[in-house]
Amino acid sequence: MALIVQKFGGSSVADAERIQNVANIVADTYREGNDVIVVVSAQGDTTDDLIAKAEEINPRHSRREMDQLLAAGEQISISLLAMALEKLRIPVISLLGWQAGFNTSSGYTMARIKKITTDRLNSELDKNKVIIVAGFQGINKYGDVTTLGRGGSDTSAVALAAALHADKCQIFTDVEGVYTADPRKIPNARKLKEITYDEMLELATLGAQVLNNRSVEMAKKYNVELEVLSSLNPVPGTMVKEVAIMEKMLIRGVTKDADVARVSVLKLDDKPGIAFKLFDRLAAKKINVDIILQSNGRDGTKDITFTVNEANAELAKECIKDAFPNVADEDIIVDTNIAKVSVVGAGMETHPGTASRMFDALYSAGINIEMISTSEIKISVLVEKDQADRAVSAVHKEFFPED
Repeated sequence: MALIVQKFGGSSVADAERIQNVANIVADTYREGNDVIVVVSAQGDTTDDLIAKAEEINPRHSRREMDQLLAAGEQISISLLAMALEKLRIPVISLLGWQAGFNTSSGYTMARIKKITTDRLNSELDKNKVIIVAGFQGINKYGDVTTLGRGGSDTSAVALAAALHADKCQIFTDVEGVYTADPRKIPNARKLKEITYDEMLELATLGAQVLNNRSVEMAKKYNVELEVLSSLNPVPGTMVKEVAIMEKMLIRGVTKDADVARVSVLKLDDKPGIAFKLFDRLAAKKINVDIILQSNGRDGTKDITFTVNEANAELAKECIKDAFPNVADEDIIVDTNIAKVSVVGAGMETHPGTASRMFDALYSAGINIEMISTSEIKISVLVEKDQADRAVSAVHKEFFPED
């Protein structure tokens, strides 16, 4: 008998028919003699609809009340799925995040899991029940409901698998696994049989929407073996685990991230501490910075350019003004008309030629590169947003030629 954690996203439980489909998958797993814990997201666009309702009532709502509201979406999903399993005569119980023992940090809307108290979970498993847990949520030290941010249900599932030492954690989606590119936009994208944690983490961070990056980080930390597979088509998926790749270099995927803004600060004093002053202010506002470029200006000045999520662009501009009140408005440039295109694969650092092939593909497609960033397993470039899809197609064709 194995303990299996299964997670189903919002599209997998979007309506009554799909909920029944999920119930059948869970029931089959249970009838095979396994202990089963299921994590579900809110149905379809429920979370977006709730956010829209909040904005309609009060655009300046508190983050605490937003968490109270958003947690309702998963509560609906777990109850409906439990009812579907009851119909199949499967012993089942649904639990909200706090009932399942999720203890989080105090922050609202982007809380972090501190620990999972497993007493209730173990008790229900001892009764041979399927446990359905509301993903994306927990409770903080004040007894308030908290949410884990976008993609938090993936993190909930992996955290449960880690806390209970599950034999497998399956992430069910509307695609059949992890692909070399988005199969909905690149028809010849190839499904990967397996991928390393590091490669999957880069893909998730760089725009691939199959797995939440926090869930991959946790899976790697606790050695949770993940399987990404379809809830609609019963075929083998993609295993995310430590994979022995020896010294080969394999490109695993090409991704696009359109949620990017480029921020430039010109004519800063060229003296020690300037970069620290800027990025310390950004860090204090919880703004994640990706690509950074510093260049020499004129007359003892320097320019600093960096990228952030598009939603943080204006806040980043405010941080700059706060840190450098003497910088003129025209010397702070925010560009949201860009996207980041990346290739990911272990072994790039020791295999020359990957960057030149990528750049040649973009050149041949007539696409200009505006910034470049590299690491041991990825190369990212900034291009104009309306050219991003063409860029992904051109780069993917270079590394994955059509048969």
